[in-house]
Amino acid sequence: MVTHDLAEAISLADKIVVLSKRPGKVKKIYDINLTNKSNPIKNRKSKEFSTYYDQIWRDLDVFI
Repeated sequence: MVTHDLAEAISLADKIVVLSKRPGKVKKIYDINLTNKSNPIKNRKSKEFSTYYDQIWRDLDVFI
């Protein structure tokens, strides 16, 4: 699945691949390990969610 919605990616995926700006290259790969993974809504409330969100957001270089 390809998405630009970071919360969606973390709550649904087992792995997230962050790409660089053009030319697109793999910048970092995250293995998503949420405690008690069940459904996307509950996954967003897991204790690891915000940590993944913050780490991946920094890797996106949106404001550089």
